Amino acid sequence: MSDPTTQPLLELRAITKSYGGVHALADVSFAIRAGTVHALVGENGAGKSTLVKIITGVVEPDEGEVLIDGEPVWIGDAQTAHKLGIVAMYQEPTVFPDLSVAENVFAGRHPRSRMRTVDWGAMQSEAKRILRELGVDFGPDTPVRGLGVADRQLLEIAKALSTNARLLIMDEPTAALSPNEVDNLFVTVRKLRDRGVAVIYISHRLEEVGELADTVTVLRDGRHIDTRPARELSHGEIIRLMVGRSLDALFPKEDAEIGDVVLSAKGLTRRGIFADVSFELRRGEIVGLAGFVGAGRTEVAMSIFGVDPLDAGRLEILGRPFRPRSPRAALHRGLAYLPEDRLHQGLVQPMSVSDNLSMAVLPGLTPGGFLRPRRERALARRFMEQLRIKARSPAQVVRSLSGGNQQKVVLGKWLAAEPRILILDEPTHGVDVGTKADVHRTISHLATQGLTILLISSELPEILGMSDRVLVMREGRLVAELSRDEATQERVIQAAAGVEAVA
Repeated sequence: MSDPTTQPLLELRAITKSYGGVHALADVSFAIRAGTVHALVGENGAGKSTLVKIITGVVEPDEGEVLIDGEPVWIGDAQTAHKLGIVAMYQEPTVFPDLSVAENVFAGRHPRSRMRTVDWGAMQSEAKRILRELGVDFGPDTPVRGLGVADRQLLEIAKALSTNARLLIMDEPTAALSPNEVDNLFVTVRKLRDRGVAVIYISHRLEEVGELADTVTVLRDGRHIDTRPARELSHGEIIRLMVGRSLDALFPKEDAEIGDVVLSAKGLTRRGIFADVSFELRRGEIVGLAGFVGAGRTEVAMSIFGVDPLDAGRLEILGRPFRPRSPRAALHRGLAYLPEDRLHQGLVQPMSVSDNLSMAVLPGLTPGGFLRPRRERALARRFMEQLRIKARSPAQVVRSLSGGNQQKVVLGKWLAAEPRILILDEPTHGVDVGTKADVHRTISHLATQGLTILLISSELPEILGMSDRVLVMREGRLVAELSRDEATQERVIQAAAGVEAVA
């Protein structure tokens, strides 16, 4: 770690940025030193993304200045940021699916031979070294199109590591990673820190902040609240600084009356993906589906919802057979599915909040084939209020919302269809603690209203805090079923890892 008396690598002085009269950042000042991991935390909408855009040259501040090594600099574009050694990797991976892993890692920066042609050998060798350092299980020749969400996130990290970065910005880098992959990433981050690289680490997972960060900066409503050594801040204190109040319950679970079986799954199989999966869901019950990334949880959910075909097995809804031929057929039988990838599978980004919220119920809003805008707006306002969606109006384009509010729009879209069974796949992926509590409160309340919920999450505290029962998958098979009282972090991890059988 660097000497705290040395000149900061990056210093922000009185940074202010407004959009349409609304302050995204207001008079933000703090410094980042070389050889440190500097956590940047705050709720969605706190100003983190805007700050990153200013540091990386995507947008310019209205007021204030940025200093590198004590000298004021103008970062007007991404190329200038790269020349200064500033590299960012983002929460949503940006990849070229038709290229190989190595070609993606060095896209736009291919090593050249003396003849100025692409040095394919050097590129392969360097990509292999970086992938080995990360501990991934794919190689430089692997086609990117075949990689899942977690592997694409690891590829994004490899791209960042391939540069000679002085300042590396990591935005939610572990959101889709397994515990083993997270451990490998932490080792890599510490190696970078020891080499003198400064790392800005943005994460909603406060346990990661406590384990990895040297310094923590908290933003709230576009303002700098505090910058302190991580060792001085408990999780509770960070949350209080982030939201301006104490969060007594991140998992506000209400008692719900659990009723009869609503969905029965027997022997569900999709060859090569999952096999012989059987379980039941009851009215008013929240059932957590746990397991490491790649265990088959999402694939089971997508087959139940009719996105992917089943090769074998039987499904029943309220005692009647159900063959999931399509999402529309599933929705007609009272099933709704909030997908893990909200940006590409859950939302139409260029459309408005109102358009997205009404998408699953358009037939009811179009009697005689004509859309009734007043009904659509009323529906949007109802769910904006119910889910606390922060938007200027129902007409605001959904792409411009924070990640947490986008997630609430996806949830609202499916709730508008009034389903009996709601499958939630990583419903709080990449959202802040305040939004997370809002989503949990909504989930719990829906269960008290009789909704049946299957909750898929990679965050064990969420599974343990919200579930009435926990199902655990490993390598495409259901390996454990635990009651709320039986389910502990150790038992779930043991079952997911195959360490020992759970009684």
